[in-house]
Amino acid sequence: MGSRWSDESEVPRGADYDARFARLAEQGVDVHGEASLVDDLLREHLPAAATAVRSVASVLDAGCGTGRVAMELARRGHDVVGVDLDPAMLAPARANAPELDWREGDLAHLDLGRTFDAVVLAGNVLIFVTPGTERAVMAAVAAHLVPGGLLVAGFQVRAGGYDPARLDADAAAAGLDLVDRWSTWDRQPWVAGDYQVSLHRRRA
Repeated sequence: MGSRWSDESEVPRGADYDARFARLAEQGVDVHGEASLVDDLLREHLPAAATAVRSVASVLDAGCGTGRVAMELARRGHDVVGVDLDPAMLAPARANAPELDWREGDLAHLDLGRTFDAVVLAGNVLIFVTPGTERAVMAAVAAHLVPGGLLVAGFQVRAGGYDPARLDADAAAAGLDLVDRWSTWDRQPWVAGDYQVSLHRRRA
């Protein structure tokens, strides 16, 4: 199955995609905002029972691309699996962090046979998946969450496109409840702008 990402050739992919973030980092821009938020949320929201049993949290980076977020979360001590449909995006991830678990697959049909404390959908994943599969994607990734697990999704909001209302409806159908919503990855208040970051929790 295709996606908007693989169908839009003008979108930077692979090494070109990584180069853009490398340039931003050289300019002093914090390129790890997504990982920082997920790391903080895990520490704030994970049930005490979970952290008492094991010292690290598990994270599924769904639509991981070249692995920027997954690699940073792993550097911070989390057990991370990255999944992406596009082999051109996965190639740099596998080259730069061969020790991590990278999977090629369609999020709408994902079945990894395990669950995670959190799922992160960064990099506009939900507006790049195949049109009409957003609810299936949400259902599939939600099925990979432990009860009480967190789903963090950020994407651009465009007129007539996938929006927070549709996200909340798809999340609810997948057994997830909205916990909070922000306009940025550093938790600026939600102002119904052109970007949103949402936190949902799987019902216990």
